Amino acid sequence: MAGSINTENGVVVCPECGGKDFQHDASRGESTCSSCGLVVSAQHIDTGAEWRAFTREEKDARARTGAPMSLLIPDKGLSTTIGLSMKDAAGRALNGSTRAAMYRMRKWQIRSIAHSSEIRNLSIALRELDRLASNLGISRDAKDTASFIYRKALSKRLVRGRSIEGMISGALYIACRMHRVPRQLDELADESILSRRELGKCVRQLIRYLDLKVPIPSATNLIPRVASELNLNGKTVVRAGSIISQAKERGITAGKDPGGIAGAAIYIAGILEDDRRTQREIAEIVNVTEVTIRNRYKELARKLAISPM
Repeated sequence: MAGSINTENGVVVCPECGGKDFQHDASRGESTCSSCGLVVSAQHIDTGAEWRAFTREEKDARARTGAPMSLLIPDKGLSTTIGLSMKDAAGRALNGSTRAAMYRMRKWQIRSIAHSSEIRNLSIALRELDRLASNLGISRDAKDTASFIYRKALSKRLVRGRSIEGMISGALYIACRMHRVPRQLDELADESILSRRELGKCVRQLIRYLDLKVPIPSATNLIPRVASELNLNGKTVVRAGSIISQAKERGITAGKDPGGIAGAAIYIAGILEDDRRTQREIAEIVNVTEVTIRNRYKELARKLAISPM
């Protein structure tokens, strides 16, 4: 038997025991007191669909709503799409005149979407973004941020006279830094058609003209990925992170390439934990030269008073 709901200062309380903790059963439309089990409400309105579906295909067929808005689609997924099916709602095949009319409508609908130069620009940029993100294993969150940055640049006409590939690559690099994704500028330059210098120029222009607040690249963010590729044990990873933390506290990392600092820290930690990797192996992973690894290694060992040998 359902009881009546009482309130005290706007807070719902159980009329039987005065409890304030309730369990809600959406399938039965009931709210039950967690303390005494009294059903305090049995008239919840079901806001779900009025139909049932037992498979993914059946659910998609009965749904009357489209996909959510996405920054990874040139028109954000808000435009109407005319499908390729040549059947009506009842599943019957269309006659010849109706099929010809559908073909013409579909053709002009596609032309109307791609009529804007901005949409055409976004189509090229987002295809390149998908390719880069797929090759580098970058998450959807970072892709969404990169698309948002590029759209802002496009609205301010920063892309005009510049390479679309370079600007979208720069936006993706900035997004990776914002989301703490361990991807270096050299990695993006290797995957794109631009040189590191040209890509760096695009990054600086985006940061300057869009007034973006981008965190400084950190060697700490590189440690997990490098350790995974080198198959290091857990103690080595923890020791490398500790070395970088000490170096930051003493200001040793200021103005230094994060890849060099991370590589040197891993090299020292590997020696200390008897999990040694060669300087060449580490240099290939962090995209720096062996000379850089050696110089950073000597500097860290001297200033932190570490004797790895």
